[in-house]
Amino acid sequence: MPASEFDLIAAINDCLPLRNERVRIPSGDDAAVVEPHGASAVSVDAVVDGVHFRLERYGPRAVGRKALGASLSDLAAMGATPGEAYVSLGAPAEMEDATLLGIADGLAEVATRESVVIGGGDLVSSPILFLSVTAVGYETGNAELVSRAGAKPGDLIGVTGELGGAAVALMLLDSDAPRPGISAEVREQLLARQLDPRPRIDEGHALAEAGAAAMIDISDGLGADAGHLASAGACRIEIHADKVPLAQGVIEVAGGEGAALELAVGGGEDYELLAVIPEEAFVRATSAVRDAGGELTEIGYVAEGQGVALKLPGGGEIEPRGFDQRRGSLSGSG
Repeated sequence: MPASEFDLIAAINDCLPLRNERVRIPSGDDAAVVEPHGASAVSVDAVVDGVHFRLERYGPRAVGRKALGASLSDLAAMGATPGEAYVSLGAPAEMEDATLLGIADGLAEVATRESVVIGGGDLVSSPILFLSVTAVGYETGNAELVSRAGAKPGDLIGVTGELGGAAVALMLLDSDAPRPGISAEVREQLLARQLDPRPRIDEGHALAEAGAAAMIDISDGLGADAGHLASAGACRIEIHADKVPLAQGVIEVAGGEGAALELAVGGGEDYELLAVIPEEAFVRATSAVRDAGGELTEIGYVAEGQGVALKLPGGGEIEPRGFDQRRGSLSGSG
């Protein structure tokens, strides 16, 4: 027999980190009481079964990891230090308690790794499984929080890490067929981009302190997210597609370099950071990101005009595309 709502909430709370130095009254009351210091950044993100994951393929623990990791990625894009998260979980009434506790274990894994307190939330009956996460981060150190709106002509464009892994991971999850040309180790690394996405918290903070003018996390695809930076900055972003760093194994799984580039610029969910950096600060930013344990690659620049150009060697272009939540598919970013 399923546990009661209140017994299940208590069991979920037992899995989660509930206190830090800011939380005076933790989860379990009508509301958490938090005493923040300085400016804060608040992000709300949701993942839905059948749209952002499939429970039968991911497993419950990976669903919890993805839900919190994706939300914390928005804080990384602001250069914020994560503090608390609040989770609303909707699940069908017939879903087993063990599945819900597995999701809580995934949330706890990421929360512990990223020093985040789960400050509260809600558990509701729903026809489909979903998680909505509100994440709160704080301005710390010597840098202000970074918005999308600071790009200026002459600035350079940098991206952390490698792209395309999350899109290829979906291909691997959709088929159990062996993929020639990639090792078991590379396959696991690719799958982790979906099953255990890592928000670039340290890299975001390093970029903010190094003078990044604007940032965004790559959740909807490089083309679409570059479009958001261009729109917010009232400028044009030119990206050299051949400079985009591809994750190991992407070319082999995608079936060639051209298909791999298409996935890398349009696939989304890599949760790397796309940063606009003044030219004079780029070397400093590269060093700061490396000191934070990451890599920063220069892939383009900011120009006068509007929109995004993804330029191919020889003069062609890739259409700047990304995931559209309303259309449920790739669409042009404008």
